[in-house]
Amino acid sequence: MDESRKIIEFKGIARSFDGQMVLKGVSLDIYDNEFVTLLGPSGCGKTTLLRILGGFLTPGEGRVWFKGEDITALPPYKRDINTVFQKYALFPHMDVYDNVAFGLKIKKQPKDVIAQKVMRMLRLVNLESCAHRSVNELSGGQQQRIAIARALVNEPSVLLLDEPLSALDLKLRKEMQLELKRIQSEVGIAFIFVTHDQEEALTMSDRIVVMRDGEIQQVGTPEEIYNRPVSRFVAGFIGETNIIEGAMAAEDTVRFEDKNFPCTQRGFEAGRPVDVVIRPEDLHIVRREDGMLKGVVREQVFKGVYYDTVVETRLGTSITVKMHVSEDKPVVNNEAGEMISANNFFLDASDVDELDDPRVVALASAEAWDAATGERVSIKSVEYDIKKAAGAYKVTFSTAEDTSITVEAVVREENRAVSTVFREEIYAMDFFVKTDDILDSMALDTDLRTWANASAWSLTDGAEVAVTEVRYDFDADNIVPGVYDVTFSTLGYRYRVSTTLCLPEETEVGLSFDPEDIHLMAKEGGG
Repeated sequence: MDESRKIIEFKGIARSFDGQMVLKGVSLDIYDNEFVTLLGPSGCGKTTLLRILGGFLTPGEGRVWFKGEDITALPPYKRDINTVFQKYALFPHMDVYDNVAFGLKIKKQPKDVIAQKVMRMLRLVNLESCAHRSVNELSGGQQQRIAIARALVNEPSVLLLDEPLSALDLKLRKEMQLELKRIQSEVGIAFIFVTHDQEEALTMSDRIVVMRDGEIQQVGTPEEIYNRPVSRFVAGFIGETNIIEGAMAAEDTVRFEDKNFPCTQRGFEAGRPVDVVIRPEDLHIVRREDGMLKGVVREQVFKGVYYDTVVETRLGTSITVKMHVSEDKPVVNNEAGEMISANNFFLDASDVDELDDPRVVALASAEAWDAATGERVSIKSVEYDIKKAAGAYKVTFSTAEDTSITVEAVVREENRAVSTVFREEIYAMDFFVKTDDILDSMALDTDLRTWANASAWSLTDGAEVAVTEVRYDFDADNIVPGVYDVTFSTLGYRYRVSTTLCLPEETEVGLSFDPEDIHLMAKEGGG
């Protein structure tokens, strides 16, 4: 970048709200006549940074420089910077002309000068014919252009735009993306645009600043950000992508899915773990026998000009457990007017030493209640003698009125499955439930994971691995007592592919790609 064109410098900007850091020492340079987009999820700090530049907030630490001058303490009206907010804040009692002219009138400029400037701005935004219409009669897109004209008529050196397209419908938003870029090119000043929409950023920007948790993750052109992301976050946030764990087999060869593939990216030594990025549009579905990878179509969603297709090349790590379903038959104590219920439960031998009464109550889902009112009754005693040896042990729960129920705790060794391919381990245990537990569940997959205590983790670094798939062999709406298989799986190798081919699910296909379509990233965590 030409340093003589530098117009804005953020130097170590930090800001907190209620003790929570929103910006963490952000430093960034912005140059004259460029369209810069601050892109990131909600809460990443992008709007806070914009408001600090506009003078509406002061940083807790750091300085803001504008054209070589420290403006950190300068009020908004003294900055050569204007802002277009998400809510356009037009004056409803004024027509279009007077809305645009408002700032010039405040500055007491001559009427003829105001007329020239206002009409020039209205021509710029293609609304010259609407000069004397009420702003209430205009569409959302027209109102937005009036807000832009009102900001530009004061001839600022920088225009700030805080998610100005978010209230527009999809078609109008796409039109306004191109319109904004045209306006920026014609007026020749810096635009700083805040959005969480990746398409907006890619369409309009000269440079994109990707932010996360108050920090800048990457700065670059749209092409650089899209094709050469520096992290999993950036790769996943900028459009759909496939990220696969791999390792360098040689300087120009990467290994993933137990195969070696040529690549063109250099700079990683042999043996180093890497993340492999392949964009959906760079994958091609071919005949299975011609594929560099072989898989099965799992999903297809029509997107208008292409099909968003998921191809699974290998199943994840799986484990199957037994779900024992019974009908709820609470014990009734007519004399006390109480009822009590509990389930049999499974227990790992390694967990026996950590048992206490509350834990046993929770494992058995034990509860007691007043038969007439349904109000809960305290369980006063829990009697058990559970040992680490495999077997079934009696557990008795009782209330103060001697309403009691006895169930079995079944002790077993831990149920685990290991995948040497994925270098991960998955765990789950058999479990008991009542038919009503299934029928009343609002999120059955989640409840099944909870009941089975299903979890998975990496054998490389111990990090948690998501259990993403739950399969079972029963009808949840018509469950009857019995024993059922429930299988939990981590995510296997799945690839998103953009294709014009319409393919039924379960179609066997091949996937191909070119060496230059592989992008490599240093594995996060320094692996």
